[in-house]
Amino acid sequence: MAAAEPFHIAIGHAFAQPPTTADCQTQIGISCYSPNQYQKAYDMLPLYRQGLTGKGKTILIVDSFGSPTIQNDLKVFDQEFGLPDPPSLNVIQPAGAVPPFDPTNSDMTGWAEETTLDVEYAHAMAPGANIVLAETPVSETEGVTGLPEMIQSENFAINHHMADVITQSFGATEATFPNARSILNLRSAYFNALAHRVTVLASSGDAGPTDFTDNLADLFPFRVISWPSGDPLVTSVGGTQLHLDATGNRTAPDNVWNDTFDPNVVGDTPSPAASGGGTSAVFGRPFYQNGVASDTGRSRGTPDISMSAAVNGAAILYFSFVSPGFHLVGGTSEASPLFSGVVAVADQAAHRDLGLLNPTLYGLGDRGPSGIDDVVGGNTTVQFTNTDLFPGTHTVKGFRADRGYDLGTGLGTADGQRLVGQLSRGGRF
Repeated sequence: MAAAEPFHIAIGHAFAQPPTTADCQTQIGISCYSPNQYQKAYDMLPLYRQGLTGKGKTILIVDSFGSPTIQNDLKVFDQEFGLPDPPSLNVIQPAGAVPPFDPTNSDMTGWAEETTLDVEYAHAMAPGANIVLAETPVSETEGVTGLPEMIQSENFAINHHMADVITQSFGATEATFPNARSILNLRSAYFNALAHRVTVLASSGDAGPTDFTDNLADLFPFRVISWPSGDPLVTSVGGTQLHLDATGNRTAPDNVWNDTFDPNVVGDTPSPAASGGGTSAVFGRPFYQNGVASDTGRSRGTPDISMSAAVNGAAILYFSFVSPGFHLVGGTSEASPLFSGVVAVADQAAHRDLGLLNPTLYGLGDRGPSGIDDVVGGNTTVQFTNTDLFPGTHTVKGFRADRGYDLGTGLGTADGQRLVGQLSRGGRF
């Protein structure tokens, strides 16, 4: 399993050629999916046929260090899967120059994997959108570390009109910050985004109802959530497990992502690998969640919506910064860029930036025509063993994916064609 930050889990197996779902099932015992399968599963193809590809919109991706090979890797990815090159892929470093890439540094290679996932799957869902990658010079870990540089980068992009949608595949456990004020002091980019109608997304986490302590190895033996996912000005994107055939048709309904007890994913030792979610210890319940107060209580609840994140159903990446080839990655770091593509297409369809989505999403709910499909099935309970902080084996009870809103998958998952239609009409049926 990857370190606490960023929110992805990599499978240590490389393919010389893009694997099929059957290849992954035969060779390593799990499913894997291509961008073409995700496009079909999320009903994006009818939108592309109408010319709705995110054209004219820009997705901002923020990652520590970035990847030294991202330009080439995206080009190979596009060629292999029949995708067009994006209109532009611009790499910026507004918070300072990134240190030279060290392929023996697991922190840097982890962030390079994350960067690749973010760029390739935001582009896969919105193939006509521009991509801006903001690389930062300090690794985001737990607590405040690395976050000021990320917020600085986001403010720079917003102020220079370089972002319509921001996707963030990182986060720090609320309990690792010195105090609530230290989180509140980091929110300037989200208020800036609100004023400029920029949509901000964040992954909900990969450890189910808990998350990492500040040693980046142990987890809290009780329920916690991460920030910025828990910020009321951010749309929190949780994780589901898809069940697809070779062309992207569903063979079974989606369920909440939880690979924790799947031996093909985590081996013999129980380890958390599940969609993050729960209630904030810092932020009170925002007005748009008043209708789901029975689930969130008086607190901000996460996630708001969910997309594919399962490792048993992993996304296929191409990268060449180490071990060139096609690799498999899961986690809610996949879910957020997938949803950023849906939002960019909705912005294009609406002929305007939609800004903070949450009031509209909760207004839509999970009714049939809403474009948000309810996810029913599974739970986010996890089990793990700590060696330092809170030593011993722990089970933290998670949340069921049940009818209506829940703290497992939020409102549900996106049907791209219907949801883009609803969002572009302001949520009016």
